[in-house]
Amino acid sequence: MGRLISEKFTAWQAECEARFQQLKANEEELNRIFIDIYGLQDELTPEVADKDITVHRIFNTKDDVPESMKGSNYVRTLRDEIVSLISYAVGCFFGRYSLDVEGLAYAGGEWDASKYHTFLPDPDNCIPITDTDYFKDDIVGLFCEWVKIVYGEDTLEENLDFVAKALGSKGVTSKDVIRSYFLYDFFKDHCKTYQKRPIYWLYDSGKQNGFKALIYMHRYDSDTSGKVRAEYLFKMQRVYENELKRAQDTIDSSTNSREVSQAEKRKEKLTKQLKETRDYDQRLAHIALARIPIDLDDGVKVNYEKVQTAPDGKKLDILAKI
Repeated sequence: MGRLISEKFTAWQAECEARFQQLKANEEELNRIFIDIYGLQDELTPEVADKDITVHRIFNTKDDVPESMKGSNYVRTLRDEIVSLISYAVGCFFGRYSLDVEGLAYAGGEWDASKYHTFLPDPDNCIPITDTDYFKDDIVGLFCEWVKIVYGEDTLEENLDFVAKALGSKGVTSKDVIRSYFLYDFFKDHCKTYQKRPIYWLYDSGKQNGFKALIYMHRYDSDTSGKVRAEYLFKMQRVYENELKRAQDTIDSSTNSREVSQAEKRKEKLTKQLKETRDYDQRLAHIALARIPIDLDDGVKVNYEKVQTAPDGKKLDILAKI
């Protein structure tokens, strides 16, 4: 039988609440002892405000947070927990985490393939994020596979529905919502979590979402940008060229005015995306050919700039802005 993320969340929420109440009770008991020892009954009270308890308390939404918790740094919501789950899943995609070992499985150094059995990391450290279901192994496809392996195939759709509802992004189906999250919000949430020092780097062509792909900083090498360009960017361009032909065929042959109108809109969007990827390729090509190495000891900020700087010192924006 598969397992439900909703049930796991409810159990985790209850565990955190019990921990919160226990810590509050402990602190108030210590206060009472302190007050009794020093005879401070007329000056102090043992009560501790909820917002001053330093363990997390989880609510379904921000609207559920009581006044007593306003201002606390330890308030979390269902969305926060789902975002954390997704972040962990992405870590599994890249091998930072493994379903077979505790803690960090890989954060630089020698790669140990024996740590991964239940879910195998992406072999070439590049995962595309697309606005349409073009590839089975894009980030949405990987996430669905990960959820299926972790929680079971028979509960997959129910679990995806729960994740999508928690995220609250736009989309008709659950997969559409999850795709929208990866496309627009994942990197922003990741940068916030890691205090503007992301370990997952986003190759990003621009506002048209022509090309987006994540890599893991700790698996980066001097050939990474070249692989992203040759094996993913070019592949995305061919997809757009083929989709443009299909749209044009519909425009030329269809007698359905609504169908033609939709095809024309799609053609316009695809044309912009293809142009954006070609403009992006001009920047990425200089970086790819330079085969820029990084040193993990230099930190994220230095390396994030380094891999976007051509040999002549010119900054070429190939990664999403932090």
